[in-house]
Amino acid sequence: MAQIPSIPKGTRDYSPEIMVKRNYIFDTIKSVFKLYGYMPLETPAMENLSTLMGKYGEEGDKLLFKILNSGDFLSHISEAELNEKNSLKLTNKISEKGLRYDLTVPFARFVVQHQSEITFPFKRYQIQPVWRADRPQKGRYREFYQCDVDVVGSDSLLNEIELIQIVDEVYRRLKLRVRLLINNRKILAGIAETIGYPDKLTDITVAIDKMEKIGIENVNAELREKGLTEEAISKLQPILNLTGNNEKKLQQLRTILQTSPIGLKGIEELTQVFDYLAALPVQTEIKLDLTLARGLSYYTGAIFEVKALDAEMGSITGGGRYDDLTGIFGLKNVSGVGISFGADRIFDVMTQLNLFPEDANATTRILFVNFGSREEHFCLPLVQKLRSEGINAEIYPEPAKMKKQMTYADRKRIPFVALIGENEIKEGRVSLKNMTTGEQADIKIDELVANLK
Repeated sequence: MAQIPSIPKGTRDYSPEIMVKRNYIFDTIKSVFKLYGYMPLETPAMENLSTLMGKYGEEGDKLLFKILNSGDFLSHISEAELNEKNSLKLTNKISEKGLRYDLTVPFARFVVQHQSEITFPFKRYQIQPVWRADRPQKGRYREFYQCDVDVVGSDSLLNEIELIQIVDEVYRRLKLRVRLLINNRKILAGIAETIGYPDKLTDITVAIDKMEKIGIENVNAELREKGLTEEAISKLQPILNLTGNNEKKLQQLRTILQTSPIGLKGIEELTQVFDYLAALPVQTEIKLDLTLARGLSYYTGAIFEVKALDAEMGSITGGGRYDDLTGIFGLKNVSGVGISFGADRIFDVMTQLNLFPEDANATTRILFVNFGSREEHFCLPLVQKLRSEGINAEIYPEPAKMKKQMTYADRKRIPFVALIGENEIKEGRVSLKNMTTGEQADIKIDELVANLK
């Protein structure tokens, strides 16, 4: 007996019913991106490992899917190297490419590679899959889609404001209640400086970014493992647990970080962001969260994270500013900022909360029942006329039993069925059945378009 095929853990098949809903999310997000003047971009699924390595921190590098070189990839490896069993060293010799981990680093590579062709500020959106060799669990997949929007070539904080507006508009259209968390990596750098460990900013941010998942005690334990003293950890606690509204937290931070120029710069940037937002009709709740760190090492300024209010799920959108990402590839002084919408998590949340429109599954608006050859010849031009008017229409491909054709319409959730038999052809009318209400009405054929619209 043949073995039933399967797919790798952490990946999913998307049936037509699911894809219609996913496309509803993609189309909604894309329409908002375009509204703000962003242009589409696509990059290859694979990149050179030299492009990807070292951009996501040590933990991120471990999650890269690496691709074996073509041909006999072991031909240049000595027996001694094989016997050494140093997987990292061996991988570097037999693998030159990897699947992209996110869309930001490939975007930075594109900007550097095509800098002479680009008009700055360069605003692009990108909707493509990414891959991470992570342990699959709820809301965490090895293959998933990101919907990214970035602008590079501008230091202006108006870009941060625009991204917040995009978040607000996307989730308003999706009817999903969310909270946007915001912080600034300069503030985190100031905190690291204030507690006496400016050289351990990465270790500190990676640890506190896990606060919600593992709790404060485990975060402190990780900081001890990284070499922080009890005194430093003690100084950190009240900072991470500041209370009050955004303005009050910023006031307290000004006192705490008064000796840190970089920390004060971060406070100044966030203050300006909140000042701009105060004059805008943004409905989304925005909260300053000092435990928000985002572990990716390329962030240098504002950082964002969005969470659904009515469902248990991790971050569904995240991003921030990166001042020197393109510098790694040789293009200095090009600042960028962007955010990424996690389409898979958004889909899971909307499915859980039943937020998709009732017609989200309906790709076909009307099905013509097939009664035979004569009716086929009559209906085909009519089906084509509906399509030319932008109405999704189809005719059942064979004169099967009525029950079979109606079951087909019902399972595909087609809202209308047209029945045109010999009498209807003679009288120039169509019997139109509403599959939702069960009502059936006779209308003139030349009125069908107007009725469906």
